[in-house]
Amino acid sequence: MLKKYLMIFLVSMVPLIELRGAVPIAVGMNLPLLPSYIICILGNMLPVPIIFFFARKVLEWGADKPVIGKFFTFCLEKGHKGGQKLQEKAGRGLFVALLLFVGIPLPGTGAWTGTLAASLLDMDFKSSVIAVMCGVVLAGVIMGLLSMGVFGALGTIF
Repeated sequence: MLKKYLMIFLVSMVPLIELRGAVPIAVGMNLPLLPSYIICILGNMLPVPIIFFFARKVLEWGADKPVIGKFFTFCLEKGHKGGQKLQEKAGRGLFVALLLFVGIPLPGTGAWTGTLAASLLDMDFKSSVIAVMCGVVLAGVIMGLLSMGVFGALGTIF
């Protein structure tokens, strides 16, 4: 059982997969949803401070390097694009926009991208972490409900 929890913890830290992939994996492994959900949130949030404080600097440093430059430039552009979209749509409601950006489980809109976008937008650390955390919680609820088939059951009612 501990190995399964460790696996979903580690999966939830992987960029692009994050909690959105770890919660369905936990459900598929028949793990209890609430402890799995908490473990996935912790795993997804663990890299957030590191991303906020260091990712931008590392990506800018490596953008012109021969082997890693294309990938680093791609990451910077993705973060800039995500940040610009957030700022355009949100205006002064950047906190809520970041929360929803991270919380609605679409490809490329998780805690990693949201935190990088917040860093590139020069949002303050505390607001960024709280918005990302609330978004991760929301994404976890949505993925948990989807994984348990709740939305499918609602479709048969209506």
